[in-house]
Amino acid sequence: MRDLNYELKQICRRNRDGSYATQRDRERVLDLVANQLQELGYRHMSAASLKPKHVQRLVERWQAEAMAVGTLKNRMAELRWWAEKIGKQNVIARDNAHYGIGNRQFVTQVSKARELSAVDLGRITDPYTAMSLRLQAAFGLRRAESIKIQPVWADRGNQLVLKASWAKGGRAREIPIRNEEQRRELDAAKSLAGKGSLIPAGLSYVDQLRRFEHQCAAAGIHRVHGHRHQYAQVRYRELTGWAAPAAGGPRSKELTPEQREVDRQARVTISEELGHGREQITAVYLSR
Repeated sequence: MRDLNYELKQICRRNRDGSYATQRDRERVLDLVANQLQELGYRHMSAASLKPKHVQRLVERWQAEAMAVGTLKNRMAELRWWAEKIGKQNVIARDNAHYGIGNRQFVTQVSKARELSAVDLGRITDPYTAMSLRLQAAFGLRRAESIKIQPVWADRGNQLVLKASWAKGGRAREIPIRNEEQRRELDAAKSLAGKGSLIPAGLSYVDQLRRFEHQCAAAGIHRVHGHRHQYAQVRYRELTGWAAPAAGGPRSKELTPEQREVDRQARVTISEELGHGREQITAVYLSR
């Protein structure tokens, strides 16, 4: 299986296109795909041996994990890139609908919030993975941010500061430390990480990402992005005094003009705390 990982990396490096971040993300996705093919029982593949059955099994696995449509589409794009580079475009159907992958649904009235429970954490055996999950829930961090973060550096007393190099799109940001639970979690992270990050000594980010994914899969913890949804919905209630539409609260059209202004300001704040540049994206987390 190491051969397939190596071959895919070589294909990526011989066919560089897009930004460095795009290249890095492609290598990460294809590395994950190679590992998952091994887990599915395909142990002697080369890059040129990609077949329709491999694609079908991967899609079935991802759908069983209740993966977001956007993530599924991104992974299919990387599979098609692989197929194109080995001259086997016909291995993958041109239309994602062939695999039962629908259109992205950016706004929904169904909450995707996920609370992190003691039962969840009890199934995790790696303390670094457990700590990353706890920070995701407490501060609405993305997965990569929760792994790369250096808690001692990030703790500024009443704010958690994220470096641009940890965040998606290189967007540095500040998140308020509002309550005792957040303070406890951050202090626990500092105790575990020392002056470093939540990547154990001797491991790379990719190594710890693989460990994180394996730990979560083994523990039955899927859709960890739901922790950001939960953070956004809790924060919305704090800022407005009522539940978000996705959590059973009033729709925007049901609000008074004064309430709509409160709603708008809350969404701007939440967008900034989650690391987005647009208020409109909060509809994904909160609905309208």
